Parts: sequence; C-alpha cells; structure tokens
Amino acid sequence: MNAPEIAPMIAPRVSPLHLVLDRFSSDENLVSRKFPLPFAKGSFAAHRAFRSAWLDELGRVEFTALSLDGQVDYLLLVRHIRARLAQLDREERLVAETAPLLPFASRIATLHDLRLSGSPPDGRDAAEALDAIHRDASAAKADLDARRSSGASLPPLVTVCRALRHAAQLKQALADWFTSFSGFDPLCSWWTAAPHEKAAKALDDYLAFLRRDLLGEKDDPGAFQPIVGDPIGTDALQAELASEFIAYSPDELIRIGQREFKWCEERLVTASRDMGCADWRQALERVKNDHAAPGGQPELVHSLAIEAVEFLERNNLVTIPPLARDSWRFEMIMPAQQKLNPFFWGGESIGVSFAHATMQHHEKLMSMRGNNIHFARATVHHELLPGHHLQGFMSERYNRHRSPFGTAFYCEGWPLYWEMLLWDLGFAKSPENCIGMLFWRLHRAARVIFSLSFHLERMSPQDCIELLVERVGHERTNAEAEVRRSFSGDYNPLYQCAYLIGGLQLRALRHELVDAGSMANRPFHDAILEANSMPIELLRALLTGQQLTRDHQAQWRFAD
Repeated sequence: MNAPEIAPMIAPRVSPLHLVLDRFSSDENLVSRKFPLPFAKGSFAAHRAFRSAWLDELGRVEFTALSLDGQVDYLLLVRHIRARLAQLDREERLVAETAPLLPFASRIATLHDLRLSGSPPDGRDAAEALDAIHRDASAAKADLDARRSSGASLPPLVTVCRALRHAAQLKQALADWFTSFSGFDPLCSWWTAAPHEKAAKALDDYLAFLRRDLLGEKDDPGAFQPIVGDPIGTDALQAELASEFIAYSPDELIRIGQREFKWCEERLVTASRDMGCADWRQALERVKNDHAAPGGQPELVHSLAIEAVEFLERNNLVTIPPLARDSWRFEMIMPAQQKLNPFFWGGESIGVSFAHATMQHHEKLMSMRGNNIHFARATVHHELLPGHHLQGFMSERYNRHRSPFGTAFYCEGWPLYWEMLLWDLGFAKSPENCIGMLFWRLHRAARVIFSLSFHLERMSPQDCIELLVERVGHERTNAEAEVRRSFSGDYNPLYQCAYLIGGLQLRALRHELVDAGSMANRPFHDAILEANSMPIELLRALLTGQQLTRDHQAQWRFAD
C-alpha cells in the first residue's frame, strides 16, 4: 500500500460554494439533532424556518458569476432544500393522519424536549405525565380492539403501519428520557420508577397489538409476514422525478423498464439454448444449483473480486488506487438480516449472504441457490470494484462537500452501469455467466416496473412478489424479502427505480462522450467519480461544459 502522489492534490479544482455546502450540512444536522421528533411542538416550524432562511439567502447569490462547478453546487443545494421542504409538508400531513392512533405522542415529546434542553425534571409532574401515557396507550388499544371485535371500521393498514413506526420511535424517546436522570436524581427516580414501568409496558402492549392483531404479523419468525407499504401517488412521484432532474413521467419510466425487461428475456433465450436447455427456466435452475459448498462462499467472493479488478486493469477502464484495491473487507450476513437482504451488500466491506447452520433446510437451499457462483460473479464487482467500494473511496477524497446532496441515481446507477458495460465488453465467459448477469439485469428492470407501479397504486406487494417469482425467476423467500425491503419505509420511493435508470443515464453519457471520441474510457470514469454524487443531468452539464441557469429544469431525454 504505497503513498499516493501528492502533486495532483496541491491545487485541485475547487468549487466556490464548497464551504457553503459544508456549512449547510453542519447546520442541518444540528437542527435535526435539536428537533428529532416530528411530534414535538414547533418541530416542523423550526425545520421549515431553517431551510426557508437558507433558500432566501441563496436567492441573493449572483448565479451567473459562479463557475460551472459553483453553479452545479448551487443547484444541488437548492434542490436539496426544496425537496426537504416538500418532504416536511408530506410528513406533517402523515403525522396528523396518525395522531388519533397516538394520543400519548405529545406528552412523550414534551418529556423528550425537556431532556434535550437540560431542564431539571419535576418528579411529581413527570409521574402524572407517565400515568397519562399509560392510560392513553391502554385506552387506544382497548378502543381498537373493541372496534375489531365488533366489525366496526378500522384505520387503513397503511395508517397503522405509519403509527407503528411512530409509536416505536416514541417508545425509544421515552426510554431515553427516563435513563437520562434515573439514578442521578433520587427524588425524580422515586416518583417516576413505577409509573415509567407501567407506561413502557402499555406502549409495548400497544405496539404488539398493532403488529399482531391489526397488521396480522406472526410471532413465528419463519412465517410469512404481511407487507403493506405506503404508496405516495402520481403527483408525489412526479415531484420526486423533477427533483432528481429526470425528464420522464412515471409511465414513461415503466415503459423503459419493460423495454429493458424484453431485451433481457430475448438474451436469456439465447443463453439457454447455448447451455442445451429447453427454456430459460431450465437453464436458470441449473445455474442456481451451481453454488459453493458450505463454507466455500468467502473464497469464491475473494476470487471473483480479483477477477473483476484484473479485467478492469487489463482494459484500462478506470483508475483503481492501490489502497482502494487492497483495503476492502469481508463479512457474512447473519440469518435474521438475510430475511431483509437475501443477497450481497457492498462498500468498504462486502456483506455476503449464504446458508447458515441455524437455518431450516429450505432456507439453506434458497440462500445457496440465490447466491450461486454465477449470480455472485455478476454482483461482486457491483458491490466492490469498480462499484460501491471504489465509488465510496473516491467520494471521500474528491468534492466531499457534495456527498450529503447525492442521489440514488448516481449511487446505484454507477455500479449498475458497470454491469451493462462489462456485459458489452464480454466479461461473461460462458452461457452460465450470461444467465447470471441477465438475471440481475432483468431484476433491475423489474424493480422499475413494480416499484413505480406500486406507488401509482397499480400493483400490490403480492403482485410485486409474483412478478419476481414468475417473470424473473427469484426464489419465493428471496422475492418476499426484496419486496419487503423495497416498501419498508427506509427507502426513497424512487430508490429501486434508480438502479437501472441511473445506469442508463451513465450509459447515454458515455455514448455522448466516449463513443463520440471526446474522451477515453479511463478519464471518463475517473471524472465521474471525482465529481462525486449528484443527479446525472447535472453531472452531464459538468462534463460537457453545458451552460446552466438558476432555474434549471430536467430536459435530458437520455433513453429516447
């Protein structure tokens, strides 16, 4: 691991706004830590006031006097602030909708705010608040239970899901409040110990009731758990796409996904014939059963990582600093986590799924089949080099101020773009390799179709599972995990769509610059990594020297 050359780092191209973006990130994080609970009085107003003040100040910046890098950073920051303001509007509306299911929220938020402000707790007042929290949670549970038993109308499942997430957050906030003084303040501890125990128990009971009795979740961890999700609708999807500088409607993106899906199906037929199989399902079954033996997955992943790097270097495709090449780490994904992520994850450390001794027999088979040699060969380079690990390595070293304002279309589009480019460059050595690469590409196309269709309220979670099983060839358990992860609420609604669409954007940009002869592969890819994360349309402006305006809107029809 040699030291890098220092000379290129002495006078890098620096955006005039890099300190502004750094300052905003620090200030935003501070406000978020000060007002972490949306249920607290004044929380939404404080978040809005902070961002609106920044937006007003940015309006006084002379945009035309900025360099192109500065203009890109200006648009990144304005985009981020406006998207967050729109998100606050939606969050406030959803909090209001769940408020009837959380009658104890304001009391917990008040106690939590007192903790953050350092105000000495009044033991008697706190005990009374805890007693009220206990009563409110118990009464809410009793009311819903009575309505359920009598057949009366109940809140929509999506509202129950939101309430469940919020209730868990409130329960943790109450626990944090209690532990902040318990044992430090003898009088307050004396007043609150018993009432806190009752309130915490009532919240636990309420959470369990929402989960089991209203959502239908099972206590058996091996049983299928219902997937509800939270579709955002056409208008919200269109607003998200505008924020990402995607000049396509949701329906147009679905058609692009369907076009790519068909492309994969056609090549699956060819690869299946080359394997001597009657159809692609028979070929896929053979590929799935070609997996490492128990205990052999780490060695396989290491060999695949080395193979990918050698291919990149042999073809002079991208700069791989020695430290990036030699510093990635390895970890196995535990069985419980595989229920949400049945495949690999990546970055500085690659997480690897495979059969574990504690799994049931069918679970072991599904994990081994779903992470077979040829599927793994198509994903190790996605997670490590030149994918997420190289991407993360470079983003820590170039234009770091842009990282908080990034986008999944860059983050996930970059490694997906490499899946496409490596296919074009003949990385697949055999029909089985082709099946492995096509399976994942088909999967990404399916993500565009099912994720957008779900948010347009045209497909249910079960419809999404069936698409992955019947049309892509997923193991059912893995398909369920994929859909659950997609709609659990932890991902932006466009996240699953961003893999393929971001990859197509980068491929179109390469066609515009590399295929046209303006740049070679290696400097093109290095420039993308050094620019750091941003909507690909802004990246295109940066690499092509395009003139920008303060009110720049999405206009690039990259897939036409």
